[in-house]
Amino acid sequence: MNKSLRIVFMGTPDFAVATLDALLKSRHKVVGVVTVPDKPANRGLKLQASAVKEFAVKHNLPVLQPEKLKNEEFIAELKKLQPDLQVVVAFRMLPEMVWALPEYGTINLHASLLPQYRGAAPINWAIINGENETGITTFFLSHQIDTGDMLMQESIPITEDDDAGTVHDKLMALGAELVVKTVDAIADKGHNIEKQAQPHSSELSPAPKIFRETCKIDWYRPSEEVYNFIRGLNPYPGAWTELESVTGEKLIVKVFKAAKHAGTIDAGRLFVNDKNQLFVNCRNGSIEILELQAEGRKRMKTSDFLRGFPLDPSKWKATF
Repeated sequence: MNKSLRIVFMGTPDFAVATLDALLKSRHKVVGVVTVPDKPANRGLKLQASAVKEFAVKHNLPVLQPEKLKNEEFIAELKKLQPDLQVVVAFRMLPEMVWALPEYGTINLHASLLPQYRGAAPINWAIINGENETGITTFFLSHQIDTGDMLMQESIPITEDDDAGTVHDKLMALGAELVVKTVDAIADKGHNIEKQAQPHSSELSPAPKIFRETCKIDWYRPSEEVYNFIRGLNPYPGAWTELESVTGEKLIVKVFKAAKHAGTIDAGRLFVNDKNQLFVNCRNGSIEILELQAEGRKRMKTSDFLRGFPLDPSKWKATF
């Protein structure tokens, strides 16, 4: 069988664009795209469209941008598109009247090996927690977020050098392929497609939304955990620390790239080597900061930062 399905795609960021592109190149027909309303951005507060909208407009796809997903006009427009299936990648939580609308329901792509890491930030938390494997999962939407019946999965290793950015890009490409594979299977097998209920356990690792306060580095943690924390938040939103001088001066610094080293010295103590290397001590080792961004400055290599801001380790420390 080579049945073609009418698909409504829902998504927002760059991560979702790869899947939308793959669906356009598949045997299926994307009949509409749903994304968030344009939002003010940058200093001029000029309205900025989502990455998905920009791609959809470029490819002449109908775009719906509802403020509220239960809006009667939006539901009416959605029904006019007559979707057989809806595909969701990095979008909002949908009400049942939306996800149950098509004949074959709505599938979602999640950037983890479900049931592990349900939530808004699965890539970040997998790295922060020191996992050596992650992946992507397609599943049917249901009433509770990220808990529906699973369809397909693919896994990838997380290397010591990976960060949230590199894993994001790997899963973005892999996810696009898996969604097309999943949609093909639904088209061929219909309601008889194989699916697996997700197990429920209190031992599962969650992936809650990350806030600014979540991102502060705790230098009292072991160096391995601090290293994973930094790379799990690189490039966005970025781990940060507060440097404080003996005179009470404070400097907020985001840390993007680091290396871990052995050693045991007071947590939070700074060490500068040859005026181009900056180390911060942890509970059982130290972290060398390789790339950073001081408040009000651009991201740069630590050696460049130290040339313009020579830190005296006897007068500064990292708080935690």
